[in-house]
Amino acid sequence: MNILLAPDSFKDSLTALEVCECIERGIKNYKNDIIVNSLPMADGGEGTVRSLVDATNGRIVNKVVTGPLGGEAKAFYGLLGNENTAVIEMASASGLPLVPKEKRDPSKTTTYGTGELIKAVLSHNVEKIILGIGGSATTDAGVGMAQALGVEFFDKNNNEIGFGGGNLKFIDKINMNNLDKRIEDVEILVACDVDNPLYGKQGAAYVYSPQKGADQEMVEELDNNLRHFNKVVNKYLNKNVNQIEGSGAAGGLGAGLVAFLDAELKQGIEIVLDIVNFDQRLSEVDLIITGEGMLDGQTINGKTPIGVAKRARKHKIPVIAIAGSLGKGVEKVLKKGIDSYFSIVDKPDSLDEIINRSDKLLADLSEQIIRTYMLGKKS
Repeated sequence: MNILLAPDSFKDSLTALEVCECIERGIKNYKNDIIVNSLPMADGGEGTVRSLVDATNGRIVNKVVTGPLGGEAKAFYGLLGNENTAVIEMASASGLPLVPKEKRDPSKTTTYGTGELIKAVLSHNVEKIILGIGGSATTDAGVGMAQALGVEFFDKNNNEIGFGGGNLKFIDKINMNNLDKRIEDVEILVACDVDNPLYGKQGAAYVYSPQKGADQEMVEELDNNLRHFNKVVNKYLNKNVNQIEGSGAAGGLGAGLVAFLDAELKQGIEIVLDIVNFDQRLSEVDLIITGEGMLDGQTINGKTPIGVAKRARKHKIPVIAIAGSLGKGVEKVLKKGIDSYFSIVDKPDSLDEIINRSDKLLADLSEQIIRTYMLGKKS
């Protein structure tokens, strides 16, 4: 019996590697000679660096960068085991949790720190950068990121513009001559699981900036600024980034990464599965156990369990999903390759208590799952 564990993290509770360790412990409690291989997963959101570093025996590097409001922020990036690939979570440098609620203002916040992380990983001579762009505090279309890498944005008086989405309207000229030349030799893959355009009612300002502190007036201003940004980019770089699916992700950072760094936007879980050579690891696997903190109807939209299940289905390998909790519409996952799903919750309890007991709950449930599965095999 050969089981592959390929879960995401359980947010605020367990890393993906810790989830694997708990599941394996439960399986081994039942039968110690079952072969268990662990492959921590992520879908480009929070925990992607940790999961890929753990999956490839890589390392995490800490770095002080410019935070969303211009002060210092303690960020990090990952170098995978082959040392040829770097992984960045933009949220560690430019994320919403870095900004106190009373100071959230996407007209002022910047992605400059994300650009500093990109610059830092270039010093390792990497060939590929994977960039997760969820959880941003910004709506600056990646201009701050580009500034950190040498791109210059001038107003009509030939002065460089300041930080934040509120300053996009002042861009009159773009100078790419001082962009860090090392970018040319690096493939940049952006983990992007939304298809929002840069501007418009479904764009970055209208859909995402309210949660970053924008009122209705600011939303409209930011949307107009993003429209202006697109016009200037089209003029100087001959790129209409608004037409690219996902260009509105992370306050338009998706657009900026394509415009200035020629990045490719892809579904996060697909990037991760390819990086860890997932399909090649399925030889002789009898069962896959995946999971995430919350399994619900939204899971089918590019989350880890479905990405894993789609690949497993090609090889006719059954997939069981384990979750911290089950939500509305969870039954939809059964049509997407998940064969059965379970929650670790064993009795009515507070969220804090469930989180505190999550390691034991996960191990206990895993033991019962494998017992049931083996009963079916015997029959």
